Amino acid sequence: MIQPQHRRIHQILCLIAAMLATGVSCFAQQPEGPQTSAPPPVAPAPQPAPHAGSGEKILIPAGTRIGVVLENGISTRSAKPGDSVYLLTSFPITQNNHILIPVGSYLRGEILDSKRPGKVKGRGEFRLKLNTLILPNGYTVDLNAAPRSADSGGKETMDSEGKVTGPGGKGKDVQTVAETTATGAGIGAIASGAKGAGIGAGIGGLAGLAAVLLTRGPEAELPRGSAMDIVLEHSLSLDSSQIQFTTVGQAPGITTPPARPQ
Repeated sequence: MIQPQHRRIHQILCLIAAMLATGVSCFAQQPEGPQTSAPPPVAPAPQPAPHAGSGEKILIPAGTRIGVVLENGISTRSAKPGDSVYLLTSFPITQNNHILIPVGSYLRGEILDSKRPGKVKGRGEFRLKLNTLILPNGYTVDLNAAPRSADSGGKETMDSEGKVTGPGGKGKDVQTVAETTATGAGIGAIASGAKGAGIGAGIGGLAGLAAVLLTRGPEAELPRGSAMDIVLEHSLSLDSSQIQFTTVGQAPGITTPPARPQ
């Protein structure tokens, strides 16, 4: 049987042991030393640079020029409003060293109006508008553009609204009258001498004038293979995920416009 004095000593020893154990535990949980500076800032994770395929929109600004080649010939002899016009790009459009519109992309437009040349006055003219751009992978976007210049091998002119105007026929008219006048004079001279020459010249002149009045002036034409320069009237928005190309495109075979009499 434990004596009361021994029991009290035992309790004191147990209490001292418990206090020592608690002190060791607290000391182990304290830091090795006081922290004298703030922790270093955590560097933010690097953000990837935008690249094609990220789904972002890429803008081609208004005023951008695009070289194209005409795939179907146009003439006021047969053209009418609503007729389709087909073209292919002949030079790539790039931005930040990345091809946005490769060579060989398709364009579709239409003829807005067409007028044949008159028999007495007025030149042939027609007006074009380009509506759709189709990239080689099938990605299709609405296009708002008009041609500004064309190399057709002739004397047609083009304004800023895409209107093509044919050459005038005054020189040809004068040549027609002069040729028929000379022919009539020659025939009259053979038949009746000098007096007959005058009469024949008058008859020939009238015949030449009649020919002019019954004949239209030169048609306005853009043959197949004509090189054209179109200009974007508004900025063009492209989905970057749709302009991933495995090839940069290949220039279409250019059909040289046929030589036309001057």
